[in-house]
Amino acid sequence: MAYRMILNETSYFGAGSICNIVDEVIKRGFKKALIVTDKDLIKYNVATKVTNLLDKAGLRYQIFDEVMPNPTITMVQKGVQTFKNSGADYLIAIGGGSPQDTAKAIGIIINNPQFADVRSLEGVAPTTKAAVPTIAIPTTSGTAAEVTINYVITDQEKRRKFVCVDPHDIPTVAIIDSDMMASMPASLKAATGVDALTHAIEGYITKGAWELSDMFHIKAIEIIARSLRDSVNGIGKGGEDMALGQYIAGMGFSNVGLGLVHGMAHPLGAFYGTAHGVANAVLLPHIMAYNADFTGDKYRDIAKAMGIKGTDAMTIDVARQAAILAVKQLNIDVGIPATLKEIGVQQEDITMLAKAAFDDVCTGGNPRNTNIPDIEALYRAIY
Repeated sequence: MAYRMILNETSYFGAGSICNIVDEVIKRGFKKALIVTDKDLIKYNVATKVTNLLDKAGLRYQIFDEVMPNPTITMVQKGVQTFKNSGADYLIAIGGGSPQDTAKAIGIIINNPQFADVRSLEGVAPTTKAAVPTIAIPTTSGTAAEVTINYVITDQEKRRKFVCVDPHDIPTVAIIDSDMMASMPASLKAATGVDALTHAIEGYITKGAWELSDMFHIKAIEIIARSLRDSVNGIGKGGEDMALGQYIAGMGFSNVGLGLVHGMAHPLGAFYGTAHGVANAVLLPHIMAYNADFTGDKYRDIAKAMGIKGTDAMTIDVARQAAILAVKQLNIDVGIPATLKEIGVQQEDITMLAKAAFDDVCTGGNPRNTNIPDIEALYRAIY
């Protein structure tokens, strides 16, 4: 069996690493950027950290700041038209998962115009050309969109999210600068941080996992487990370590897939606009319990990576429970809601949510084969 790994061409890490953007633009001969971001990042001068560098170097750009959480087909199409009108030849994506995903879709459609309807990009679309060159600058520590071949778009008309998986969409350059993430409120640090943990845990137990991806995921779990509390509380190197941990998780799951947590989280974003990180965080420990008997000895590794002592001497059942409890305690410590009711889920929608979750591309990677009645029961148990 052949395994495949796809990663960024170039990535920079560490506080202050954003200063490398000017050299990257100049040496690659880029002429004008379309900056894809959102209005809050403009309002609070986060994007300014980038545009000030471009201004000082005399580099041209135009800003598209109309991205909203859970980007839609309409938003992508508007971005495509803005790119065409701007005369840009590359993209700079500044923000969390929504600007990153929007930029990926824009970049793919510009060079593969036959997919301009956006819906046809769902799944593994047969694109033939690489996306417009993109420099990805995350402002949250969670999605790892800057290193993945995945992006998610919301179809508002059909009240669903769809996942696009395309090696042609990966950003050319990623700059993971914790200074760009410093203004995140504690609640966002918590939600995006547990999102990153979900990537690492699901990637570690997914059906497609193998030794190289396991290496990334276990290290990511270790970094996130030791750093997230400090990041949320603004202590020491917590923020910088989380920026690295979420990227490492992305290196793994982008290449092997995810599972039922993401499958069940995506409909919550489509139905209610629920923040993706929050949805994943609420679901994660419950789906871990559902999957436990189908994960071999891997929960022992997860418990150990999360700092639980004495895991080698535990029975497999005790080790599995220790891993689940460690995730639950982390959720409590960083203020994650405990139930779906707390985040706005409506009981009357659960049957439809279950059908959408079963159809989600991520669900197929779950270590335990599932079905709509099981998923519906999980939603109701977590409600």
